[in-house]
Amino acid sequence: MASLKERLQSDLTAAMKNRDKTRVATLRMALTGVATEEAADQARRELSDDDVQRVLNRELRKRKEAAEAFANAGRTEQARSELAEADVLAEYLPRPLDDAELAALVAEAVAEVTDQIGGPPGQKQMGQVMKAANAKVSGRAEGGRVAALVRAQLKG
Repeated sequence: MASLKERLQSDLTAAMKNRDKTRVATLRMALTGVATEEAADQARRELSDDDVQRVLNRELRKRKEAAEAFANAGRTEQARSELAEADVLAEYLPRPLDDAELAALVAEAVAEVTDQIGGPPGQKQMGQVMKAANAKVSGRAEGGRVAALVRAQLKG
């Protein structure tokens, strides 16, 4: 078993013993997402820690979007509940990159593509730069933030 998945399962057991309803519900939901992802292929496979983190990121994003929708609809209690679940999920993910760290990684990706193509990349090479940047970021920043920085670097 992947170590992150094992940690989720052991933390679920502890939360059940402590009768922490929010943590129990959140961890069950996360483990269900992991199991669904494992069974998605024809051949059932064990997810790596990176794959489990992708599932957790997806679930975290859903919780944040739901919290925003509930808040906009004036349903503050449900919004608080979604944010509490998001906080639980965030404990299992690496620390997100701040703007300066993300900008540095995007600059490195642009430099790599510059070396590969023998000149400064333009908008046509955005896909190549995004591929290199996403490999460096590895899920610690949202794709929209990465794309915006790549666009800015390619223009400037």
